[in-house]
Amino acid sequence: MKNILNLIGRDKELFTEDIASHDKELSEIVSSSRFLVIGGAGSIGQAVTKEIFKRNPRKLHVVDISENNMVELVRDIRSSFGYINGDFQTFALDVGSIEYNAFWNADGKYDYVLNLSALKHVRSEKDPYTLMRMIDVNVFNTGKTIQQSIDKGVKKYFCVSTDKAANPANMMGASKRIMEMFLMQKSEQINISTARFANVAFSDGSLLHGFNQRIQKRQPIVAPNDIKRYFVIPKESGELCLMSTIFGENRDIFFPKLSENLHLVTFSDIAIRYLRNKGFEAYLCSSEDEARELVHTLPEKGQWPCLFTSSDTTGEKDFEEFFTDNETLDMERFNNLGIIKNNAVYDRQKIEHFSKAIQAMKSAGSWTKKEIVELFFEMIPNFAYIEKGKYLDAKM
Repeated sequence: MKNILNLIGRDKELFTEDIASHDKELSEIVSSSRFLVIGGAGSIGQAVTKEIFKRNPRKLHVVDISENNMVELVRDIRSSFGYINGDFQTFALDVGSIEYNAFWNADGKYDYVLNLSALKHVRSEKDPYTLMRMIDVNVFNTGKTIQQSIDKGVKKYFCVSTDKAANPANMMGASKRIMEMFLMQKSEQINISTARFANVAFSDGSLLHGFNQRIQKRQPIVAPNDIKRYFVIPKESGELCLMSTIFGENRDIFFPKLSENLHLVTFSDIAIRYLRNKGFEAYLCSSEDEARELVHTLPEKGQWPCLFTSSDTTGEKDFEEFFTDNETLDMERFNNLGIIKNNAVYDRQKIEHFSKAIQAMKSAGSWTKKEIVELFFEMIPNFAYIEKGKYLDAKM
């Protein structure tokens, strides 16, 4: 963890004081409670699962579609923490499946349900089919699991959101903003809290995780030099989710407070630090062809070919924000955690219109990205989406 902190320009963890001052209460609540973690084998899901496990819950069930990641989660937990007296089980299931419904109906006795499943990549919104799956996972599966929680008398539902839901500029962020609208509606039937937070450094599929892959495969490092992001380490992402789950009031959205310990960093700066940590100096190339060619010779000289360029793809936001100007904040309750306070404000007609429009597209058996984009603009009038005709998959 210390190595990752150095790479993102920090020397200490964000939430140490908040966790320490609330750990007794946190441990007491967790140890007497039953948890279901959906999407628990993803990067954030694994982090929050470990935060729960190490506090000895009465029951901890983990569901994820990825069998391989689930196996690694169990190995990681057994190797790090060992065993608990409580009921710890994992299930390789798709939340949208008949099998998951059967699993839920057979049990469903949980105090807390945490939904960490999501399609999180901006690159996933380039085609209408993956985009529709993003809507299913981020919006409708969330609605389904909330309703199941309501029906079974679950005490609290947590769902992870994203900083990209604040003034969204891409379809992924907009899908999470629409998800938050659905949450506000369901919050009249069950206590719900959520969290928006920064990029999780070296999470699966992230650009930083890709640096590891490029080194292993002896390939050039590529990164944007004009996009700045806030970064948290995996452990911090788990702590943030657990704090929101346990201490969040109905409709609260937790986020990391901005401070001298949390600052914007460019991907290219992290790439330079990362390579130095590996014993290489970054060698700036002027083209993809040059970078691909030089990777065969430069590493022996202690250099690594890099291509740092400005971003020109659809959906990339050049800065990051956790809240908007019209949201009410509580910045006093915790040292390094801010809270967006919400009333049950939502447009029922808009939510129904969105659901019916998506269902109509599915029933027709075909749809276009343009149709979905137009529907998103109806839901979010200030949606800052600009179609540039180029996507991340078109770049190295």
